[in-house]
Amino acid sequence: MPVAGEEPSIDIGGRRLPTRYFLAPLAGYTHLAFRRAIRELGGIGLCTTDLVLGPYLVRGTPKSRRLVKTHPHDRPLSVQIFAKRSDDWLAAAKWLEDHGYSGVDLNMGCPMGKINRGGGGARLLCEATDATLLVERVVAAVGIPVTVKMRLGWDRESLTAPLLAREFEKAGAAAVTIHGRTRQQGFGGAVDLDGIKAVVDAVERIPVIGNGDVRSPGDALRMRRITGCDAVAIGRGAMLDPWIFRRLRQMTEGEPVTEPTPAEQIAFLVRHFTLMAEERGDYACTLFRKFAGWYGARLGIPEDLEDRLRRIERIAEFEDVVAEIRERHGRRTSPIATAELKVPNGPVERW
Repeated sequence: MPVAGEEPSIDIGGRRLPTRYFLAPLAGYTHLAFRRAIRELGGIGLCTTDLVLGPYLVRGTPKSRRLVKTHPHDRPLSVQIFAKRSDDWLAAAKWLEDHGYSGVDLNMGCPMGKINRGGGGARLLCEATDATLLVERVVAAVGIPVTVKMRLGWDRESLTAPLLAREFEKAGAAAVTIHGRTRQQGFGGAVDLDGIKAVVDAVERIPVIGNGDVRSPGDALRMRRITGCDAVAIGRGAMLDPWIFRRLRQMTEGEPVTEPTPAEQIAFLVRHFTLMAEERGDYACTLFRKFAGWYGARLGIPEDLEDRLRRIERIAEFEDVVAEIRERHGRRTSPIATAELKVPNGPVERW
């Protein structure tokens, strides 16, 4: 159950967010079209963009600008950045403020080798002094809220997150999001709720946002109950069940918890694709394929039609598949989603 007597909304850096359940960034998935579609279902307090390389953002590369593209209905929003040089972090944060964005999130949790080798992502967890100075400089450079996303530490022998969270608070960070795994774990193993609780206990006043392995409203509420975290960021769980935020809002506000009707399930599928097609034309078909395996089970799509969604090349093909889904909705053999986020092959040390 929700925390008794608690306000459903939460203040982070002067921004009043309507709920305590946020959409976490997922590279390649949490683009503008997805954010708009899932916001329309209700219950989201904050969305954060995919990870953006600071220097590319400032230079205006097409990909970076596409990653931060937004819309009046895409609010509240934070942009997550990373960089190799301190000055590049500052320049990107200033660019965001100058262009009207209302929050910047510093990534210190990405486990990928190409990010870590340049000193970014989770590598910053190993350099407490440098990481704290970076937060301090970014906070001093901009007037918008600065938050930090990090992991528990580099490995089990160096769980630096509690110390860093305390220092980031002193440096002026408005909040920290803690993914309950180490960099060494990558995306494997179980999330350590006690590790998240240690971060909560380490700070004095700033909100701590828990993250990792939240696949249902029950998982989110359990994380909050065990760790004491102020909010929860949900990534893969939102891909598997886009209505997770709506149900959390209903539970928080004491409303009857409702499941999406078949018509709502199909409408979400169409809405997400339509928003993508408005931006990218037929190329949206290629981009949309990876969503099919996530959506199939929750949206009641028969396996053979899910497979066709993974092969579409033109908008007309999508429309044909949807017409068949309307006729055969719910005739699915397995309730289990056929996709998970892919991670690199081989030992995590080689990522």
